[in-house]
Amino acid sequence: MPDRDLNRLSRSGKIFLMPKPEITTLSSQVTAEGGIAPEGVSDSASSGKGSCEIAATLGGQAVLEGIMMRSKTTLAIAVRKPDGSIIVERRPWYSFTKSALARRPFVRGFPILVETMINGIKALNFSAVATGEAEAGTEIKGWHLTLTLIVAVGFALGLFVVVPHLLSLFLNWLHIAGGAESVSFHAWDGLFKFLVFIGYIAAIALLPDIRRVFQYHGAEHKVIWAYEQKVELNSFEAAAMSRLHPRCGTTFLLYVLGIAIILHAVLVPMFLWMWTPENPVLKHAVLITFKLLLMVPISAMAYEAIKASSGMGDSWLSRAARAPGLLLQLMTTREPDAGQLEVALVALKEALGADAPYEIATPAYTVGAS
Repeated sequence: MPDRDLNRLSRSGKIFLMPKPEITTLSSQVTAEGGIAPEGVSDSASSGKGSCEIAATLGGQAVLEGIMMRSKTTLAIAVRKPDGSIIVERRPWYSFTKSALARRPFVRGFPILVETMINGIKALNFSAVATGEAEAGTEIKGWHLTLTLIVAVGFALGLFVVVPHLLSLFLNWLHIAGGAESVSFHAWDGLFKFLVFIGYIAAIALLPDIRRVFQYHGAEHKVIWAYEQKVELNSFEAAAMSRLHPRCGTTFLLYVLGIAIILHAVLVPMFLWMWTPENPVLKHAVLITFKLLLMVPISAMAYEAIKASSGMGDSWLSRAARAPGLLLQLMTTREPDAGQLEVALVALKEALGADAPYEIATPAYTVGAS
C-alpha cells in the first residue's frame, strides 16, 4: 500500500501531509450545487479560468471496465470494449431537483440520492452492453428500471437495517443484549451495521471483476485530482496522483451509517414509549418498518453533513470528519493501470465537452451507441 495514499488530503487542490499518517478517508459524490456525484467529487476553486463552477459539480462512478463522469448537466460513460477500443456516450444528467423546493436543504438529500442511483444503474447497464455482459439494445428503462431500483434499495436496506436488527434481537434472546428499549440493544445494532458494511465490502473485493471496478474507481480519483491541480491531463501525470479523494461519495455511506446508528438509538425507544405492540413479532416488524422509513430523513441529514464537512476548509475538524472516508477508500479503490487512466480521461473530456478549460490528452475513441 503506497505511503502517499495514507497521508495525503486535499488543501485547496494541493497535497499536504496529515499530522498523523494513520488517519485517512472513502467514496460517493457530493457536488457544491446540491448533487451527489456518482463516486468522486470535486469542489475545488483553483481549477483555472471558468473551471471553478465546473469543478464544483464534477464527479464520477466506476462501472464495468469503465467510468461514468458527471459535470453540471452532462454525464459521459467511457468503457473499454473487449477488443481494446474505447467507446463513450454522452447523456444529460437525469435529475429530480430542478425545482427550487427540491433543492432546499434537508429536502434535497433523498431525491438527489434517488437520481444518482438511477443515473448509476443506467451507466452500469451501458457498460454491461459495451463489454458484452448484456445483449445489445437492452437499454434499461420504464418498469425494468423501476424494478431494478427497488431490488437494489431493498437489498441494501435488508442487509444494513434488517439483518443488524435481527442479530441484535438474537443477542437479546441469549440475554446478552437488552430489549429494543435499551441502550445495549442499539449499541449492538450499531456494531452489527458497521461490521456488515465492512464485511460486505471486504467480501465483494475478493471478486476479480469487482477488483477491476475498484481500480477504475482509483483511476477516476486520480484524474479528478489531476484536473483540480491543473497539471497536464494525461495518463502519466494522473498516475502520480493519489487514488484517495476527500470528497469521494463513499463517505456519504459512512455518514448515513453513523446518523442511522444515532437516530435509531434515540428515536426507537421514544417510539416504543409512545406505543408498544404487545405481540413481540408485530413489535419488531413495526420497529423494522419504522427504521426503514427513517432512511428518508437520514439520507437528507447525511447529505447536509457531508456538504458541511466539505466547506470547513482545512481545519483539524474538517480533516477529522474526512478521515473515516479516506480510510474506507483504502478498501474501495485500487491502483489503476495506464489503460484504465486513459478511459477515465476520455470520460472526463466528454463530460466537460466545450467547457474543458484546457487540453485533455486521450487515445482514439468512438462516440456513440455500444
